[in-house]
Amino acid sequence: MTTVLIVDDHALQRLGFRMLLDADPGTEVVGEAANGAEAVRQAAELRPDVVLMDIRMPGVDGIEATRRIMASGGRSRVLVVTTFDLDEYAYGALRAGASGFLLKDALPGELTAGIRAVAEGDAVAAPALTRRLLDTFVRQGPQPGDRAGGADSDPRLAGLSEREGEVLLAMAQGLTNSEIAAQLVLAESTVKTHVSKVLARIGARDRVHAVIIAYEAGLVGTR
Repeated sequence: MTTVLIVDDHALQRLGFRMLLDADPGTEVVGEAANGAEAVRQAAELRPDVVLMDIRMPGVDGIEATRRIMASGGRSRVLVVTTFDLDEYAYGALRAGASGFLLKDALPGELTAGIRAVAEGDAVAAPALTRRLLDTFVRQGPQPGDRAGGADSDPRLAGLSEREGEVLLAMAQGLTNSEIAAQLVLAESTVKTHVSKVLARIGARDRVHAVIIAYEAGLVGTR
């Protein structure tokens, strides 16, 4: 059973999410929050598997709430659900630690599948969406707090084998596991093993976080 905290400043939206998730035998709604500050407090108290997070809310917004929840070191993962397509809001939430995002017009099955994926440690971001995320990163350039010095000097990548570096580079280019397998002439199951090892070695929460680290480290050029 996947436990979920719903965060949205619109009561009708929270009700809609609750009705949908209550109808799914695999999920249990353990709480609701109408703003970011309340979300941070309830996430600490209820320790849900997934926080379903709106972005634009009065007071503490979803990006700052995500940052605080992830900084707390708790078990909860954040899935952003927004009316906005990939823009500075959704991108900011991913940088703050969200494991992905969906649009509010997603189909019910997409939402529940996304919640399960995030709870299991996956990232909810299709390859095409990952490519657009990277385009956004390239346009914005280095952010405050990013490391300088390039991939050779970044300690996060120092423990990667040559093959693991190739897999991370392919991930940063937005390739799926099957595309990586074809490019590197490997079995897809082998690629999955490499991906898991890469995430562990560089300290990435999930695939999206690994891609951001690759760009921050200079593994992929931003020109």
